[in-house]
Amino acid sequence: MNILGMKSTGDQTSVSVMLSDEINSFLISHERKDRPNWEFLLSNIGHKKNFNLDEIDLFAFADCQNSYTATRLIASYLKGLATALGKPLIAVKDLNNNFEADSVVKNAKEIYLKNTKDNQLFDPQNANPSYSQDTKFKKINE
Repeated sequence: MNILGMKSTGDQTSVSVMLSDEINSFLISHERKDRPNWEFLLSNIGHKKNFNLDEIDLFAFADCQNSYTATRLIASYLKGLATALGKPLIAVKDLNNNFEADSVVKNAKEIYLKNTKDNQLFDPQNANPSYSQDTKFKKINE
């Protein structure tokens, strides 16, 4: 099984690819407001050398509470890829910010193998970041 996973905490972004059972990972530090270059990240784990995106069986991202904006960027990017390629996508919960992209792909594989019949769980439209904290935002004129 081939899995591509990503995680960002806002100032660090990691990406991993699992090809069969071998995992290749890359992590980069960056300014909090900078969006990482997706092609640069992917090329550092062997994209176009060791694998092509159409060979990926499952896309995954860490649903990280450390940076909601960074998580939404990754989710949007992977939703586009998964939808365009007709592949499944899953958000892997990382409520305590405990792991990097290598753990994302390992956990995604485990979840996928346990729930292969639940198509809704892996529909890219349903893979959305969550925010566990009450934002305390209020609508104007309320």
